[in-house]
Amino acid sequence: MSDGPGPGREPAADGASAGQPVLSLALASMLEEVHAHSGAVYLLRPDEPVLELTVMAGMPRAFAAPWERVGLSAPIPVADAARERRLVWVGGEDEMARRYPRVSVVLPYSFALAAVPVATEHQVYGAVFVTWPGARPPELSDGEREHLTAACARLALRLERAAEENRPVGPESDVLAAPVSGVAGTLGSSEAARLVSRLPYGLMSLDLHGKIGFVNAAAAELLGRPAGELLGAPLWASVPWLNDPVYEDRYRAALLSQQVMSFVALRPPGDWLSFRLYPSTTGLSVRIGRARAVADLVPGATEADAHPARLVTISQLLSLAGALTEAVSVQDVVQMVWDEVAPAVGSQALVLLRSQGGRLHVLGHRGYADAYVVERFDGLPLSERTPGTQALNSGVPGFFDSRAHLERLYPSRHETPDGFAAWAFLPLIASGRPVGTCVLAYAEPHTFPADERAVLTSLGGLIAQALERALLYDAKHRLAHGLQQALLPHSLPALPGLEAAARYLPATHGMEIGGDFYDLVPARPLAAAVIGDVQGHNVTAAGLMGQIRTGVRAYTTVGQAPHEVMSSTNRLLIDLGTELFASCLYLRLDPARGRAVMARAGHPPPLLRRPDGRVRVLDLAGGPLLGIDAAAVYPTTEVSLAPGSVLALYTDGLVESPGIDIEDALVELGGLLSEIGDRPLEDLADEVLRHSAAARERLDDVALLLLRACPDA
Repeated sequence: MSDGPGPGREPAADGASAGQPVLSLALASMLEEVHAHSGAVYLLRPDEPVLELTVMAGMPRAFAAPWERVGLSAPIPVADAARERRLVWVGGEDEMARRYPRVSVVLPYSFALAAVPVATEHQVYGAVFVTWPGARPPELSDGEREHLTAACARLALRLERAAEENRPVGPESDVLAAPVSGVAGTLGSSEAARLVSRLPYGLMSLDLHGKIGFVNAAAAELLGRPAGELLGAPLWASVPWLNDPVYEDRYRAALLSQQVMSFVALRPPGDWLSFRLYPSTTGLSVRIGRARAVADLVPGATEADAHPARLVTISQLLSLAGALTEAVSVQDVVQMVWDEVAPAVGSQALVLLRSQGGRLHVLGHRGYADAYVVERFDGLPLSERTPGTQALNSGVPGFFDSRAHLERLYPSRHETPDGFAAWAFLPLIASGRPVGTCVLAYAEPHTFPADERAVLTSLGGLIAQALERALLYDAKHRLAHGLQQALLPHSLPALPGLEAAARYLPATHGMEIGGDFYDLVPARPLAAAVIGDVQGHNVTAAGLMGQIRTGVRAYTTVGQAPHEVMSSTNRLLIDLGTELFASCLYLRLDPARGRAVMARAGHPPPLLRRPDGRVRVLDLAGGPLLGIDAAAVYPTTEVSLAPGSVLALYTDGLVESPGIDIEDALVELGGLLSEIGDRPLEDLADEVLRHSAAARERLDDVALLLLRACPDA
């Protein structure tokens, strides 16, 4: 690929030379080529899977504050682009909410975004994102796609050269639009100022950071502040009653969407003012006037002072809170804190500890090369004075900016984790009860200013709530799966003339405790096999599955025919009054005579592999699901079962997967049985599960029962 200069770009050699703002120039060139109005470059850290925001253009860096540092596995566009080495396109506000809800929560505005990897054939260096106002076409054009891809490829080559020559490419100054120098060819600046001063309504100019660059006399009077105190300061900081996230949100929305925004605010004690914001890529023009129809207005802002970076803090907490709500199990929480929280706060390692039985127990850790330094704290009594127990017992977080600071306060604790130099010990308190402690470790000495301590303390509360939910989930999950496993056969009986192999995989999404079951029942001189699936994914479904399996065994043992077994089981399910349904497939097997009689109740059809390798889906007569109609009839079908034949019985979790047609899944399963169906059944069962897309996703329980008629039956 040529790395020569293109129209409007700096030459590649110059862009990569020492002292040149390589990233800034490349980003500015990309924005110009595709007519985007903002963007940013992220570089992948060489020592950890974290993307760091290195330079931003067209927008204040505060807009991307929740994503200054993001884990490579984070579900946001730049991380997806870098991780998957592909261009990610998000065409608007609705698509962002659907695909990247965490971004949409923080930036619920009308804009489009493209994220592109910065990578050579062998190395990923980072990613770039660029944004457009929401009014643009919903699809990225071929030309825009080619421009962005080629520009990022050129940037990757420059970074590769810099790495080969040991020239670091680090953070650069953000590229914000330069102010307009004048009004060429129309009015001079003095005449323009006089013109604006004569207007009866307020006018002001804000730069991209929200700082006031111009204000006329009418605007100063409406705001109640001298013009000299307003110039050069952010509007929200210089006018206390405008210092509210609701109003600043309109400014952010105008800049990102490049659409006119407006709001109404109350100037104490009772004057309502209307603000109309006209955005461009250089800033905003604001018109201020007295509002009408005040009876319909929303109450205005409070006068409480706020930290200038308050919105950054709110954005971070919103994003991280959204991430933690997705955690289900304890290990999900550990991984989510590692992927989302640790990169955001600059931590290089973490430990999650649980309080139980008067002791601390390690739930999980990340970032430690030697697991021993963490696991030795497992079982530590809460009565022992350590930073972790102290934070949990007192409910007060502990922040230690250096190893010397920690050892000065805890002189007996000299076994601090190797390689780390600062720590934050966050008590995890949920519903007023101590749940555990989260320890964040930093590779270098790290000061914790007041605003950062406030953010970390708030994160501790969010982590505690997620952990409490996850602990409850894990307990229920273990109980339910234990119940289900206890109700399934521990082994299959050895029957003359038959080989059998079975597999059961529980679902991995949510509780998902299903009612899938199978069994092989001796019934001299014949044998019976059954497989089924009770509706629902909960403990009730698992318990009902056990009752159905017991009923089938009992009806088989007393000598009922296949259609009678199904009818009796159907009435049993109705008599239990659970209002749950079940699918079922029942087989009476006679391998000595080479036949099988089957009855089906709404269950997926079995597959039969003949000894010559041909496979077909058995089209069986059947009745409705069990539990619907007490008078239902279940006709039977007799099938030839020659020696060497293989029957594959399964539940729908093996073949049903989002985006895959069930007919295609059955064709694929049949092809696999045809190809390798003569293998030992245990090996064949493993291969069937390994090749099933649905079984890999585990959105539903999977039960599989394979039966082979032995040649010597």
